[in-house]
Amino acid sequence: MAGDGDIKAHEQTYGSVMSMLKWGGVACFFVAAVVIWLIAP
Repeated sequence: MAGDGDIKAHEQTYGSVMSMLKWGGVACFFVAAVVIWLIAP
């Protein structure tokens, strides 16, 4: 387990990672939509 002093740092890191995953997922969705739109007949 993390020490008591590290909890704040871990919470900030966790929040940053979750935010990057969320926005990365949204970006991947839009990139995939554009690719499908470009190759659709």
